[in-house]
Amino acid sequence: MSHWLRGAAAGYLALQAGKTVAALRAASRAPAAVEPADEDVARVVVVQPILSGDPGLEDALRDNLLSLAGARFVWLVDEDDAEGRRVVDRIVRSNGSGDMSAADLPLTVRSNGSGDSAPRIEVRLCPPAPDGVNPKLAKLQPALEDCADDEVFLVLDDDTRLPRTSLGALLGGLDRATLATGLPAYLPGRTPWARLVEQFVDNNAALTYLPMAPVTINGMCWAMRVADLRAVGGFTPILRNLTDDLAVAGAVQRGGGTICQTASPQWITTTVDSPGHYVRLLHRWMLFADLLLRRQPLGTVAAISVLHGTHPPLLWAVLVGSARARRPGPLVALLGGRWLLLQVVHRRVYGRSLHAPLPSLVSELVQPAHLGHGAVQRTIRWRTRIYRVRADDDFSPVR
Repeated sequence: MSHWLRGAAAGYLALQAGKTVAALRAASRAPAAVEPADEDVARVVVVQPILSGDPGLEDALRDNLLSLAGARFVWLVDEDDAEGRRVVDRIVRSNGSGDMSAADLPLTVRSNGSGDSAPRIEVRLCPPAPDGVNPKLAKLQPALEDCADDEVFLVLDDDTRLPRTSLGALLGGLDRATLATGLPAYLPGRTPWARLVEQFVDNNAALTYLPMAPVTINGMCWAMRVADLRAVGGFTPILRNLTDDLAVAGAVQRGGGTICQTASPQWITTTVDSPGHYVRLLHRWMLFADLLLRRQPLGTVAAISVLHGTHPPLLWAVLVGSARARRPGPLVALLGGRWLLLQVVHRRVYGRSLHAPLPSLVSELVQPAHLGHGAVQRTIRWRTRIYRVRADDDFSPVR
């Protein structure tokens, strides 16, 4: 038993160390996080599909106006989202947009403020997406049509904060590739359920996105030149794909384009206020991961399964085996080595430790349950919508 336990712990740490080395090597080659030139920022169109419901929405939107000053913002709000319209209206008014109100206009309000230094904000009110059409992509296509070919189309989720230097990394990535995508990281949550989500992302993102050649993108933050996005047909060919990140990545690669994975973070704050909310969120992510794997070659599926599916079973084996054998040594060694390796990755990639030991451990132990849930339960709740998912391009609302 002791030899088996030591072997399982050693295997876990060897795999984790290998991924750490690969991630750090990729991070060292990624575009640098630098302050972008003002003229480059002025060509960026920050497009944000907005849906109310999270208490941090207004703060996140305002933070991006400050950090990305000089860019043009396009906020896409559902016509029937009264709270979302109130939030953006408050921001537009407070930034000197005069007497025009997003809540009063049928489609669009454009605001340049009372001076050249005010944020450039456009609010577009979006009708409901037809059945079988991705609501996020349906919002993005009209916004793309109003852009100039020499602009950069930057998609940013409404709960995501993009530091200015991370924008510099994305723009640097566009000098190397057709599409540049960011690296998600969560700010500390206020509830135990938020901490579990936070640790799931913070302990996996760099070790998942960086070591391998990109098979998808981080849908929370990515950028393309408008001309390149139009060259692959924009969003129209992929409107019926549920997973917008995978659909965009596939469109780029089918068109002969390339993807640059940056190693500069975008900071996310999402309120997760109940166990049900936590389970629904992880279920959706795992179902999307299942859809991704179904579209990959067998070799890629095997590599992803080994690199990212082996850790939780090994951790469970060492935890249970150590308890049954009353030999804590292998478990202590595994947890100590795991902590050290995560510290190294976090400090090198994010500039600080994001590791919370207990939530981190729990989030890894429950991953197999979430993965199984995503594989068998094909109905997801996506904010205010419920979908029955049969395939990435075959989904329908549940009424």
